[in-house]
Amino acid sequence: MGKAKEMLFAQFALIGKALSSPKRLELLELLSQREHSVEALVEKTGLSVANTSRHLQILRDAHLVEARKEGLYVHYRLAHPDVYELFRMLGMLAARQLAEVDRIVELYLSSLDHFDPISRDELMAKAAEGTVVVLDVRPPDEYGSGHISGAISVPIPELERQLSTIPEGKTIVAYCRSQYCILSYEAVSILRRRGRRALRLEGGFPDWKAAGMPVGKGDLE
Repeated sequence: MGKAKEMLFAQFALIGKALSSPKRLELLELLSQREHSVEALVEKTGLSVANTSRHLQILRDAHLVEARKEGLYVHYRLAHPDVYELFRMLGMLAARQLAEVDRIVELYLSSLDHFDPISRDELMAKAAEGTVVVLDVRPPDEYGSGHISGAISVPIPELERQLSTIPEGKTIVAYCRSQYCILSYEAVSILRRRGRRALRLEGGFPDWKAAGMPVGKGDLE
């Protein structure tokens, strides 16, 4: 039995090893939004092609991601929805157990938005009342693969330019990839500086989808 347990734990450790790199966690966050080619991941992470491919191979060896080839390009996706749940739980555990997480949030994120985010249920209630505008501030390709039903795509680089197109007199709720995705923090900061009422959504789009909340998919609305 001792040998069997050792072999089992070695397999468990393979998952732990795959999660031990900040860059691999970033890749998992991106892949939780949609399938990406290696080239797209290179562009979004700033890694070299060689480093991106190596990180993806480690994730693939641990069966956390899957790949398919289309012509000359290799596309990656999460192997199972539970992989994002593992990513989310890792963040929750780190926030609960590691004081450094709170310090980093306070130092880098709270300066952009020190208010508590709005919950999914609160957003649903306000959307039913017609008192909110929901902004998806992720890149357009991620929005096109799935978004909160009724959300408007306004990527961060375009937010200032498109501000005049966002209805006034309503609270704006911004969301992005995950709980610690800086895009929603930046969006709220920009909106408040321009005199708009703005809040962040608790969590990101994958959390919303996993909770069984209404989603849209396809062309930009």
